[in-house]
Amino acid sequence: MKLISIEERQKLIEDIKLKNVAGLETLGTTIRRLRVEVTGLDQATFAAMCKMSTKALYQLETDKGNPTINTLNGILRIFGMRMTLGSLINMPIIPAEDRAVIKKRGARPPARTAKAGL
Repeated sequence: MKLISIEERQKLIEDIKLKNVAGLETLGTTIRRLRVEVTGLDQATFAAMCKMSTKALYQLETDKGNPTINTLNGILRIFGMRMTLGSLINMPIIPAEDRAVIKKRGARPPARTAKAGL
């Protein structure tokens, strides 16, 4: 595992979560960033730790897989997270310059942006 302080780890995980919630990164990109940036583990080691195949992890990280909630929670549990349902009403407003970054990277756009007066 990667040696970083608890504070750095928490800050990194929070940044990764916020980008996913804001729609700036896909689920696969989020999981890959957690694996690489937080743990520093290769796919084979991380997949074994999550009790899944390397192929399944690869498909998940490249947004080609169709994982179950249990599979996702098995991965996210390592980072103190889990999949939940949330409200789109409280989604953060994404500035125009960040939306341009989404298009460049090929990530999925946010499901909803706030409109003035709502």
